[in-house]
Amino acid sequence: MYKNITPHQITILSALAISSILLVIYLLFSIGSMVEFNWIVLALIAIGTFAVSYFVNVFFLEKYIYRKVKLIYKIIHQAKVSTPEEREIKLNEDIIDKVEDEVEKWMEDQRREIQSLKNLEKYRRNFLGNISHELKTPIFSIQGYIHTLLDGGLYDEKINRDYLLRAANNVERLQTIVEDLEIIARLENETMVLDIQTFDIKTLAIEVIEDLEMTAKARNITVALKEGADKNFLVRADRENIRQVLTNLVVNSIKYGKEEGRTKIGFYDMSDYILVEVSDNGIGIESKHLNHVFDRFYRVDKSRSRDQGGSGLGLSIVKHIIEAHKQTITVRSTVGLGSTFGFTLARGSASGD
Repeated sequence: MYKNITPHQITILSALAISSILLVIYLLFSIGSMVEFNWIVLALIAIGTFAVSYFVNVFFLEKYIYRKVKLIYKIIHQAKVSTPEEREIKLNEDIIDKVEDEVEKWMEDQRREIQSLKNLEKYRRNFLGNISHELKTPIFSIQGYIHTLLDGGLYDEKINRDYLLRAANNVERLQTIVEDLEIIARLENETMVLDIQTFDIKTLAIEVIEDLEMTAKARNITVALKEGADKNFLVRADRENIRQVLTNLVVNSIKYGKEEGRTKIGFYDMSDYILVEVSDNGIGIESKHLNHVFDRFYRVDKSRSRDQGGSGLGLSIVKHIIEAHKQTITVRSTVGLGSTFGFTLARGSASGD
């Protein structure tokens, strides 16, 4: 009953209680002393005691309690908004419960923010460790080849050209890592301008398949459109960025595919969106890795991943590009059966709208 009582209601109830007590005392005094009962006096006592009690209660409530509660409320409110603002709080509002709710929400927000900062700090430490390891490997290789050449290997025709080629390959790997990090930085900072246009996703997929034909043949893997994917689907997106997404996903499936395996690209009509899936029958990914496959430098099979080359940023770039389009990307996988990466794109129309 009194759960949501306001300070204004408290003062009224207090004044009524005090005036009622004084009226009872007056009645008892009148009966005990045989003094003639006077309704006018009774009314004056009731009105007077109520008024005095009410204003005294308001004064002390404002001075010693209400102002402090308002200050707490305002501090919490200003801490939750980006710019401080004055907020009028009236005496007839349920300030106590409001402050209680604000404190609980503020505490929950602080808890989430602290947890988020802890996660970011952990991610930062892991990222610094990963990037140092990724850079250290090619740098040490380059250093070893160059020192060998300087120590006389330069004049040994059996190794000089071979070592120079190996050093050059590692320099290219360093360049790939730096370029991929630059792409992610631009996507995260939203400084990369997307050239949104309407195009046929099936045509783009065929171009990617043709570009990677030799790469797939080297591992005896077939890359093709999925059965039933012969229909044209218009989408609205940045064509070259989506080319990179498809290329990265297909290259990834080739790297981790089985010999004489297959990679297929499929399209599905999702009303306002087109779902694009790249699936393979490769080695698959354990469930414990699925939440991290899009993390920078995260490698499911570290030794094999580095043997296959690459920067370790391919899937991270894919995720950033799709999110820059305000779309989503998912992965599902079963060890020994293969993996499927799927992302959505906004549907386009022939008019280009």
